[in-house]
Amino acid sequence: MNSIVEKELFEILGDNHQMTSADTPLRPDAFDKTDAEKMNTIEQLFFAIMEEMGLDMTDDSLMGTPHRVAKMFIQEIFSGLNPANKPKVSVFENSYHYDKMLVEAGISFNSTCEHHFLPIIGKAHIGYVSSGKVIGLSKLNRIVDYYSRRPQVQERLIMQIFNELKTVLETDSVIVVMEAKHLCVSSRGIKDESSFTSTIQYGGVFNEKENRNDFFNLIQKEN
Repeated sequence: MNSIVEKELFEILGDNHQMTSADTPLRPDAFDKTDAEKMNTIEQLFFAIMEEMGLDMTDDSLMGTPHRVAKMFIQEIFSGLNPANKPKVSVFENSYHYDKMLVEAGISFNSTCEHHFLPIIGKAHIGYVSSGKVIGLSKLNRIVDYYSRRPQVQERLIMQIFNELKTVLETDSVIVVMEAKHLCVSSRGIKDESSFTSTIQYGGVFNEKENRNDFFNLIQKEN
């Protein structure tokens, strides 16, 4: 059991939305169990949580909830934890020699705050300049979705997406902007319903202010 001091430190870490690594913290044995085994364990534990809160687990409306939550955790909102679910991204030669900026704006994403397990809801905007490789537009959405579907902080999420795109496209000329509302801010704690969080990461040609401004002008047209 953690001491009172340790619990207070953990609470400060969570309220400040700090992360400890750019990599999602996973144990070495994270995937030793099958999804079915994990769902069975989560179902039992969530049943105990609901029962501990005083809910009548014999009620028709509640009795199936632990199973639904377990299935949702493993197969849906945290499916991005499992590398087996990583989208297969085919890379193509830039045969039409398009050498200017390509922008995919307004990509919707849903993630989960790793400090309070409440939703993060927002939009991602991606731009890149091909170094000879291109990918299908829908793959940009799938990469955002994959890394979003795990417990996250927004700073880590944008770095994971940015690094994946650099690797896949074999270029540093990538820019990612993310804007999101955090329900851990709007529904608890300070309860500020109007604020949102913005993050940006870029490299290559986007280190030049003129190119960043061109990108910002394009994504503003979509908002």
